[in-house]
Amino acid sequence: MGIIEKRGDIKQLLQGTDGVLGNMHFTLDGSDDPSNVLNLMSLDAYLAGREPHAVVRALESVADDLDLIPRGGELVRSISGSTYLQLVRGEGWTLRTQRWRDGSGQALVTAGTRERAEEVAAFAVEQAGAPEEARDDKVDMGFWYRSARGPFRSSRSIAAPQWSDIERNYSSSAVSALGKLMATRPSDVTGRLVLLHGPPGTGKTTALRALAREWAEWCQVDTVLDPESFFADPSYLMEVIIGSEMDLHLPDEEPAGDHWRLMVLEDCDELIRGEAKEASGQSLARLLNLTDGLLGQGREIMVAITTNERLDRLHPAVVRPGRCLAQIGVGALSPEESSDWLGGEQVSDAMTLAELYARRGGTDPTIAEPEIPQQHTGQYL
Repeated sequence: MGIIEKRGDIKQLLQGTDGVLGNMHFTLDGSDDPSNVLNLMSLDAYLAGREPHAVVRALESVADDLDLIPRGGELVRSISGSTYLQLVRGEGWTLRTQRWRDGSGQALVTAGTRERAEEVAAFAVEQAGAPEEARDDKVDMGFWYRSARGPFRSSRSIAAPQWSDIERNYSSSAVSALGKLMATRPSDVTGRLVLLHGPPGTGKTTALRALAREWAEWCQVDTVLDPESFFADPSYLMEVIIGSEMDLHLPDEEPAGDHWRLMVLEDCDELIRGEAKEASGQSLARLLNLTDGLLGQGREIMVAITTNERLDRLHPAVVRPGRCLAQIGVGALSPEESSDWLGGEQVSDAMTLAELYARRGGTDPTIAEPEIPQQHTGQYL
């Protein structure tokens, strides 16, 4: 929104012309959307001084079809889509509610008295209710990405297996190291980097989901969906590190400072391979600074990286002694382990977890499809 000279009122804004709220001048352009209008309308009485008291409350769980309209209120505007917004007005108060993709939301109330503002806000919080109680086989995981409006975090409840139920999916060499990692507690943390390396289809991501469940009581796990942007942009990096400290939610409402955070970066081969310093510029340096430098000091944060590269092809600074809490090679199961996994069916080659599931599902990835005979096409092609 730009600064303009012509004065008007909120009605002019709704008609698509220039407008003013109090001493704030505004206009709409092609980059704005209906949410900008609704947000401005929600502040009209506050800026004018008719409703000088404002209260903001977080809403833990907002149902898709829930209308948060207190008694005596009238729905003025609503917006449906990836986020849902409502603007409700009553005598001497205004309520703007917003529901985000993950089901959480926010209520902003302005009113003539603080007591009235608190009363309306309490109604919104009570009606929204508490989030659905987490199931034992699920964990809450955050997903960070950079949107057009800056860094954004979405939270989802994802399926997470218990380690004891999936340890047979890993080779004997990996089971011991993974088991030790699963049993890690805050007092055991030394290095700040967890490195899982191995071929595709060996279960690295599944192991991280199990880790999120095993660590749920003391560590919040977040995945960064665009790690190349995460380390290339210092403002994005700082927003995630500092912002997630303020937004951290863990069991029993314990102080966030007593808990760790694990940032998961999947398939970051370009970032940590041997030539990464030249190819990635400062990205590798920021990763190392976060795990073992000034940036990570005073913050209980770890980074988990999965890569398909062999250990000897990774940058020496990444794998140097003392940097990693765990450095685990996740490979294929031996022929004997694969046979046991398949319930006694004999195989002659080592197989990855993905290949074993495909074999059990009725397709053998080690057998090539028969070649389709060449067909005579006549003169049609």
